[in-house]
Amino acid sequence: MKFIPSLTFMLTITLLPALAPAQTGSIHEPVRYVGGVSVDLRPHEAGLRPAVGTQSHQVLRVNRTHPEQAEDYGWTYNHAANMAYWNDTFFVQYLSNPIDEHIAPGHTLLATSKDGITWDKPQVVFPPYEAPEGTALPAGSHGYMMHQRMGFYVAPDGRLLVIAFYGHAEDPFETGGIGRVVREVHKDGSYGPIYFIRYESQADWNESNTSFPFYTTSEDSGFVEACKALLADKLITRQWYDEDNGIDGFHQPMKEDREAFSYYTRKDGKIVGLWKWSYAGLSEDGVTFSEPAKVPTFVMAGGKQFGTKTDDGRYAIAYNPTVHNEHRYPLVVVTSDDGILFDDMVNVQSEVPPRRFYGRWKDFGPCYVRGIIPGNGNPPGDDLWLVYSMNKEDIWVSRIPVPIQYAVSGKVSDDFEGHPLGGRVEGWNTYGTKWSPVTIAEQDGGKVLRLEDQEPHDYARAVRVFQEGTKAVINFSARADQAHAQLDIDVQDQFGNRPVRLRFDTDGVLKYVDGSEENVILAYAPGRSYDFSLVIDATPFGGYSLSVDGQVYAEKAQLAEAVKSVERISFRTGAFRDLPTRQTVNEDVHPPLPGADEMTEAAVFLVDDVVLKGE
Repeated sequence: MKFIPSLTFMLTITLLPALAPAQTGSIHEPVRYVGGVSVDLRPHEAGLRPAVGTQSHQVLRVNRTHPEQAEDYGWTYNHAANMAYWNDTFFVQYLSNPIDEHIAPGHTLLATSKDGITWDKPQVVFPPYEAPEGTALPAGSHGYMMHQRMGFYVAPDGRLLVIAFYGHAEDPFETGGIGRVVREVHKDGSYGPIYFIRYESQADWNESNTSFPFYTTSEDSGFVEACKALLADKLITRQWYDEDNGIDGFHQPMKEDREAFSYYTRKDGKIVGLWKWSYAGLSEDGVTFSEPAKVPTFVMAGGKQFGTKTDDGRYAIAYNPTVHNEHRYPLVVVTSDDGILFDDMVNVQSEVPPRRFYGRWKDFGPCYVRGIIPGNGNPPGDDLWLVYSMNKEDIWVSRIPVPIQYAVSGKVSDDFEGHPLGGRVEGWNTYGTKWSPVTIAEQDGGKVLRLEDQEPHDYARAVRVFQEGTKAVINFSARADQAHAQLDIDVQDQFGNRPVRLRFDTDGVLKYVDGSEENVILAYAPGRSYDFSLVIDATPFGGYSLSVDGQVYAEKAQLAEAVKSVERISFRTGAFRDLPTRQTVNEDVHPPLPGADEMTEAAVFLVDDVVLKGE
């Protein structure tokens, strides 16, 4: 029987376009994640592939007992980092309190680096606020703190300004705020005087009742013009909205306050605004934004998101893909061709070291990501640089090679001879603290990958991605310079599972895992290199063979866990960790971890002649 639609049916079809939601890319959904990759919230690596070649370096390692080894104060709450590149130098700015978030006193520090790897000791750039004599604290205030969402501005004439915000603890926002301060960073590393550039619009602050002069009183006309240029740039100053929503008309108002503004200009010329809690909006002029819309495909909580155009003409958004606000890990990046549709979620930082010092609201993992915004410099190379706090305790940066990739094709053969000493380990994903660096070193007339570890509660790690395959042939040499330390060598699949596991153990014995059992290979001699060969069958009920220095120690060893393929090898100077979990409460008060401020006896491991082939 021929189907004849009813009039009602035909009217419904006709009206559908008018009734349907607005399309992706509009103000109702400015961006969308279309990738099929999901996040496994159990392991720290979250079941995600790493962004190939990402290298992470520690800017600040806190030390309460020996503050001279950190920033001379020993304060253990550090957060809200920002980054710039100017005068051939990397700059990182962050705020700091002695122990807790939003508890006075607070100051802001600046760290510098020439290569993004080795960082100088941070210097205080905005000290704790001291109110003029006779100024009384408002009712409910508990002293003074710092709070800011942005830190740098390169003026049209090339001057670098550093900016921060003073407020009252525990609430620096709106009527709890005092004002925003600014000073110039000179090319010789010195700083100009501190000035207020804007007072909180919901309070009665001015030159007569604050501690620093207003910027217009400066005798440096160039500095004054730089400040005026900053104030006139409404896209840049939109980042100030959190502390001062501008009832004097300084900002375009929003119906609801949104936090931690970030932005980029997408391919069609529209400016995308990003805020915490998955919000996004659009602007045609950089001044007026659409009301932020919740973007359900970008799953996140109260951590920041950072969007940018990358040097290959594509786009990236970095964020923590979890609704667990106290567990802000991992840090991921998704990428896009047009700045609208994002795909290919990859892992930037999944390490979650133990939090050494308790503090209020010190969330676990890499928190509050930021990068270098347009106008604040572009370092040499095509890398994406990100900065963040770890556990709101230490400050870190990550360098991600562009184009951002998760896969490697062809045979990998690394003898490290072409790498600069002490420099970047190209092609490798590395994680190195101040006390556990991963570097290229000279050894016996050649170059090697060196993992050093003097960390009491953390480790050094280096990972090499190779072509994914159900079969893999892996060869490398490794050496331990001592018999009291540990180096775990794991072959992993795309989800981070570890079907093949070897270890230089602390008892001076080389070991491998056969199924669920750990077996001895041999007692290793410190200072001697061993040549390892693995042939892996990662098919269901597969296994692997293991040879050391040409001698076969296992022919049909069982995989430690079932996988469908393998694609990377990991060298780690410590045991695998899965704490904290998503159930770990971050507000449980605990004393400092034992020996947190003391180096352990140095352990050094050398890796060389890494040849990897998957098929």
